[in-house]
Amino acid sequence: MGGPAAPDPDGRRPRWSKDAEKYLLPHEQPPVVATRRHWAVLVVPALKALPVLAVGLWTMLLDPDNRVTATLGLVLLAGALGYLALRGGEWWMRHFIVTNRRVLLTTGIVVRTVALLPLRRITDLTYKETLLGQLLGYGTFRFESAGQQQALSEITYLPHADQMYRRVSDLLFGGDGADSGDDEGNPEPSPRSPRRPEPGGETGGRRDTAPVPPQPQDP
Repeated sequence: MGGPAAPDPDGRRPRWSKDAEKYLLPHEQPPVVATRRHWAVLVVPALKALPVLAVGLWTMLLDPDNRVTATLGLVLLAGALGYLALRGGEWWMRHFIVTNRRVLLTTGIVVRTVALLPLRRITDLTYKETLLGQLLGYGTFRFESAGQQQALSEITYLPHADQMYRRVSDLLFGGDGADSGDDEGNPEPSPRSPRRPEPGGETGGRRDTAPVPPQPQDP
């Protein structure tokens, strides 16, 4: 999680590094956070598919010589397995990436979709961790921004969410974080920088004069 796109121990590069190279801008630093969602996101699809798998298997074994029940059981099994494969593929291909400038969420298997939110537009960050999330190690981020990016308003099942919260908070409120430049990463001019002198040696605009001495009052 985070850091440059270093190869895995088996020599293969992590899947998120391909998204990082493809969608990050040249001036963006390597991702501070780069991860897919926690495996617990697959629990609900598995619980939905298990009864269908059981019914399909039972239907196939009920009367193997009956082509109708055998075909029906095979269709149920194929449908449940296809549903699980689709949910597993979505989990594998979805990545949550945070750089020093933006929050990105890449989704899709055949058609890739990238939702992004500049860090400077985030007005509030809420971190929620349920009891089950504390046991399994995942949490939820809720972003609030002026633009209301619906695709990034809430990211669920984030692994190691407590560590991510500290890293993202450091980006939002740290000295080198989102407030150190504009949305494109260009540094903003310092408010203390002197004005550029105009031709003629004057700073332009207003010209200050010496204070007027006090006038003597009549007795």
